[in-house]
Amino acid sequence: MAPRQPLGNLRQFLQLLRRENQLATIEVEVDPYLEAAEIHRRVIRQGGPALLFKRIRGSRFPVVTNLFGTARRIELAFGRGPQQLVQQVATLAQTLLPPRLGRLWGHRNLAREALKLGTRRVSRGPVLESDQHPADLSRLPILTTWEQDGGPFITLPLVYTQHPGNGSHNLGIYRLQVYDTQSTGMHWQIQKGGGFHYDLAESSNEALPVTVFLGGPPSLILAAIAPLPENVGELMVASLLAGQRIPMVQPPDSPHPFPAEAEFVLQGIVPPGRRRREGPFGDHYGYYSPAHDYPVFQVDRLQHRSDAVYPATVVGKPRQEDFFIGDYLQELLSPLFPLVMPGVRDLWSYGETGFHSLAAAVVRERYGREAMTSAFRILGEGQLSLTKILMATDTPMDLRDFPALLQHVLERIEWETDFFILSNLSMDTLDSCGPQINQGSKAVLLGMGAPKRDLPRQFQGEVPAGVEEVDVFCPGCLVIGGSSFSEEPGQPERLVQWPDFQPWPLLILTNDTSIAGDSARFLWSVFTRFEPAADVHAAQTTVRRHHLCYRAPILVDARMKPSYPPEVASSPDVARTVDRRWREYFPKCEV
Repeated sequence: MAPRQPLGNLRQFLQLLRRENQLATIEVEVDPYLEAAEIHRRVIRQGGPALLFKRIRGSRFPVVTNLFGTARRIELAFGRGPQQLVQQVATLAQTLLPPRLGRLWGHRNLAREALKLGTRRVSRGPVLESDQHPADLSRLPILTTWEQDGGPFITLPLVYTQHPGNGSHNLGIYRLQVYDTQSTGMHWQIQKGGGFHYDLAESSNEALPVTVFLGGPPSLILAAIAPLPENVGELMVASLLAGQRIPMVQPPDSPHPFPAEAEFVLQGIVPPGRRRREGPFGDHYGYYSPAHDYPVFQVDRLQHRSDAVYPATVVGKPRQEDFFIGDYLQELLSPLFPLVMPGVRDLWSYGETGFHSLAAAVVRERYGREAMTSAFRILGEGQLSLTKILMATDTPMDLRDFPALLQHVLERIEWETDFFILSNLSMDTLDSCGPQINQGSKAVLLGMGAPKRDLPRQFQGEVPAGVEEVDVFCPGCLVIGGSSFSEEPGQPERLVQWPDFQPWPLLILTNDTSIAGDSARFLWSVFTRFEPAADVHAAQTTVRRHHLCYRAPILVDARMKPSYPPEVASSPDVARTVDRRWREYFPKCEV
């Protein structure tokens, strides 16, 4: 394994980024309301460096953003060691039985690596340098990132809770809308470990103690995001990424241990039975997630380094910082998929869709319909259970190449038997396509075996009234520019019967056909804008043995609907301010 100097805290990472010319420092004062976020978005769009804002209006603490906004910076932070270690563990698990001395000796380095996993207790740490009780959140440089957001949000909070019964921990990133100097929202979505802990405490009418870290070892951020099984501790994964044990400190009056090298620590409780309106918030799907009622975090205590740096991120329409983190975590954990789900050979979720909207898998098909066994396994596994659309094939291929995957599936799928729509299910909280929050449907598409048809590659024919333009995304998939949903809600039923569309197995009805020429835009514009049970239309649907059998073409209505939240968009006034001040931010033209 390649040697790498472990990063024990945020400032060590910043020093590394500065040496590698991956950090730009903004010396002039910047407004935390929209201006800092607008700068961040422009820099990440250019593949630019991490940003250290030295002077944020209204606070003495600097802000750092865009820490992981390129694959290069993630590699700088963690190297190849964690991926090599995970691959070695996966290989060992598959080859060790029966155990033989030679095989064990060949993996003897794992014993050394195991000694670096977990946490270690220390008696003091820099995060204890300043202690404020009661807390005053107004001192923190908390950003408002989108114009229609419900307020300022803490966007990189490492929220630590413990199971009320057995004491096992959860570390997750759950956005915190700041209400006042001592309270925030607690955005616990479904399928989140901290929310499960709170549910247990609330069922006993007890408050749940909560500790929030900001900063510390960079590995904590990735571990908190990782889609781990419930019984796998995030701190263990953080130590694997860091290459060393995480030093934790716990003062006598603290309910939890916390990283000694953190920048800030917030401590308090989430009381039972209390809810408050949270949102809207411009989220990583690229829309404003609507306001809903969520539990309230009562902050009693604020501890921090005397020279603390406040870490933040900005989410929105992909690709943002979370996109690169998600891709890295998939690469890191992919060797473990066959161990957890033996029939799954490869798996990929598409960050361009917000990850949960679309996943693809290469699965084994050793007997008829085995693929569905693997599909059910994927849809029942932790955060993967929130997947809305799952495509599966038994042919090894590069799942990242979505046009090639979609063509492969369209060449093989038997729509009558290989297309499943599962209704009345729980869905990702941030997916607003369903009938109400946390509810919706899923779809599974199987493309097994040898090709069954040749696909059309060019459209030749007439278009019906109400269609301005058509374009080809990939062989077999035709993108149709139709009327707005408000003008003709029933347009899909009419178009799916149009004679000249019949050779095409898959039709995508959209407001903008230009997405056909850009895979990333296609993924985002299509898969974040439809719900299978409501927006999939077939030329004919029949029922056989209680199964819905579809006849192609299949039309997906991916138009914007009146019930959908609006897309996030920059404030024109703030955009003009950033245009005018750009040379002030970057006088040396670093960006």
